[in-house]
Order: sequence, then structure tokens, then C-alpha cells
Amino acid sequence: MLQIVQKTALLLWRGWFYILAAIPIITLFPILFLVASHKNGYPTLYWIARNIWTPFILFGMGFYVRTKFIKPLPEGKSYLLVANHSSYLDPFVMFRVSKNPFVFVGKKEYIKVPLFGSIYKRAAILVDRSSSESRWGVYGRANKIIEKGRSVCIFPEVNYIDDTILLNSFKRGAFKLAIEHQIPIVPMTFLDCKRKFPWRPNFGFPGVLRVETFPEIQPVKTMGDIEKLQEETRDVILKGLKLDPRNRGQKAVDLEIIIAQKKKK
Repeated sequence: MLQIVQKTALLLWRGWFYILAAIPIITLFPILFLVASHKNGYPTLYWIARNIWTPFILFGMGFYVRTKFIKPLPEGKSYLLVANHSSYLDPFVMFRVSKNPFVFVGKKEYIKVPLFGSIYKRAAILVDRSSSESRWGVYGRANKIIEKGRSVCIFPEVNYIDDTILLNSFKRGAFKLAIEHQIPIVPMTFLDCKRKFPWRPNFGFPGVLRVETFPEIQPVKTMGDIEKLQEETRDVILKGLKLDPRNRGQKAVDLEIIIAQKKKK
């Protein structure tokens, strides 16, 4: 009986996340749409996303972001922000990490979400992962963003929704972008999202969401060294997960493996 109550409470709490995410979109939609449609409206849209939408969701869910910066990110300089992707919370955590506007490279499928999609397609660099033409088109769109001194954020993990893997391998696209535009990479580790709000609703709890940033990595000069850059970035993020004194990520993986084994019996 206790397990049923706990599972029900967990599902209700998870459902509350989607309600919280929708309320600001619905209530502020006319303003958001007008701002997103203006050619110079992105900084304002970003401010709203960072200072209104994100706190509304995170605080409403009982979360608070605490970031350990190796050094502050200076304004007016473009970076490629790269982190592990283990939760629906990750984009909101990233908003709290960076005061400076950045643009997400995100899945094109999200434009189908009512209301949100019409804003999202004006604010993100969209990519259809099934289309090589779309993937290459990212570079042209990113160039316009970088010319304005803004950063680009990407979660490069392959098959990131597999909760039984601590950190999956990385796709090459993010690193092609860094080399093409010669912008430094800022790797960071999201230490708690995988344990506190994983993709599958098997467990979770509110609390502090810790982020650790690491020294920027300068891009290599040629595409021939892309795998070296890719692995160096992944190794930094993975090391951050493994050195976590609370070991949140690995605990989440262990729980998922146990749950998967029980389901097979």
C-alpha cells in the first residue's frame, strides 16, 4: 500500500511539472509571441525565460540551482555550452547557469507543441536529426547567432534518454560547430538531475540541483582532430560525474538497472 501511495505521489509531482511549464506560456503568450517575432527581441525573450518562466517551474517543483563556476562567463563573447543531458529539467538549469543570452540547438519536433512551438521555432536553432540537410543547416543559422556575440548551447549525448548509462557517447555536430567558428567550449556537469528528475518516472525528489563548470576548452584547428576535441570534452564532464562526493548520477544509474532487472523477472 505504501508503495502505491509513493508512486501516486511521484506521478502527481511529475505531472505538476508540466502544469507549471504551461502556465506562463499560456498567460504570457501574446507578449512572448510579439517579442519572439521581433528581429531584436531575443534578449528580452531570454530574460523572460530565465527570470520568470524558469524560476516559476523550478521553485514550484521544489528545486534550486547552485552553480560552482570555475570563472564567470564574460558578456559579449560566444561560447559553446555543453553539458550532460539527463532530465527534462536540463534546459531550465542551463537558463539559471548563464545570465548571458544563448540559443539552444534543439529538436525540430518541439514546434508541434501548441503555443510553445510557435515561440520555440523563433528562438532556437532547429534541427531535424533524421535529415542530413537539416543538420548541416545548423551551421549557417549558428553563424548568425555567434556574430551577435551570443553563445550556443547543445546537449550532445547520443541516446540520452537511456537512464542506465551515466554518460553516453557524444555526437560530432557540436564540435564541428566549435571548430567551424573557433569558439571555446565550456563543459559543465549537471550533478543531480539524473537522480532527482530522470526521464522515466521511477523515482525523484526535490532539492538543490548542483552544476559544476570547468575551464574552457579551445577548439582544435582542423576537422581531422574533431574526435580528440569530442573525447576531451566528454572526459571532463564524465570526470565531474564520477568525482561527485554525493555520487548522485551513479546512484540513479544503479537504481534504474535494479528496476529494469525486476521488470524482466
